[in-house]
Amino acid sequence: MVAGEASGDLLAGLLLEGLRECWPTLESVGIGGPRMAAQGFRAWWPHEKLSVHGFGWDVLLRYWEIVGIRKQLLQRLTMDKPRLFIGVDAPDFNLLLEHKLRVQGVKTVHFVCPSVWAWRPERLEGIRRSVDHVLCIFPFEPALLAQHGIAATYVGHPLAQVIPMQPDRAAARQSLGLDSSDDVVAILPGSRNSEVRYLAERFFEAAAQIHAQRPDVKFVVPAAPGLQARIEVAARACGMDRQIQIVAGQSHTVLAACDATLIASGTATLEAALFKRPMVIAYRMGSWSWRIMRRKRLQPWVGLPNILCQEFVVPELLQESATASALAAEVMNWLDAKHQRPEVIDALEVRFAALHALLRRDTAALALQAIRGVLNA
Repeated sequence: MVAGEASGDLLAGLLLEGLRECWPTLESVGIGGPRMAAQGFRAWWPHEKLSVHGFGWDVLLRYWEIVGIRKQLLQRLTMDKPRLFIGVDAPDFNLLLEHKLRVQGVKTVHFVCPSVWAWRPERLEGIRRSVDHVLCIFPFEPALLAQHGIAATYVGHPLAQVIPMQPDRAAARQSLGLDSSDDVVAILPGSRNSEVRYLAERFFEAAAQIHAQRPDVKFVVPAAPGLQARIEVAARACGMDRQIQIVAGQSHTVLAACDATLIASGTATLEAALFKRPMVIAYRMGSWSWRIMRRKRLQPWVGLPNILCQEFVVPELLQESATASALAAEVMNWLDAKHQRPEVIDALEVRFAALHALLRRDTAALALQAIRGVLNA
């Protein structure tokens, strides 16, 4: 198995838990993180090695290291062929590796369909050549892949099983030392170094503007593993280190506790939707990466809640639009709605509850059935 970042490690860990229940002696190796390790996974490289994004220097500076890791991994898997290779997301790394393994007779499964419906549709041919089966986390994906001769199964989103339909907000607040009457804003600037570099200070500048107008608002930041020090530096740079509560991990607790979240586009936005929380989605990247990304986009939305709902149910502020003042204004709109227009929040929660029900499936059982079919083919 190969999972290339924190979200992939989370999904792979949940999948491994289900597979090990069926196959207790399962041996899993490759590239992964702590959630996979908790299920007996042996990581030859940590998932952080593959955690880059964009098209600029972030990728170019790491390019040869990543190519070298893939070459070494291929050599190891060629010498001792596994019964199955599962690539978890990270399509830029995994699809080429899957293709080379499949040519050698190794069965290949890709968990999480690359977002060809959002951008880079040219990947479809690469998926068809590289993968025996795709495990899809969104219900519309198998039909799209079938049009291109790619076998796929909708298995639901594992997070929809993990996150309760009705989160215990009171317990979450109690664990964080927050009162039930507090206005709480969760700030999630991303789980990658590059995301934190582009977003953290901008988010904290927005928090400073909110604090200036509403001193009683509480801000909580769940810092991703390895990023807490960098987040603390960004908070100090904005003069907000005393006003912001930074906790190690605990993103689910923080999302359950908050009234609204200022959040980087990515898997975390879906988690926020599953917690039925209002959010302001933002993203920034290098100008070169942004120009390339913008040309390849196929939909008007980038946030998963908006893509899945097919409309702007929550605001998105991207690149130049993601100014501190604009971010602060959108967050305060949600706080105003909490006190003055609760029906707006209620309607959003109903919408997100329907989305939660749609994504909630027995992912492990469905994935296991599909994987057995691949192994027996």
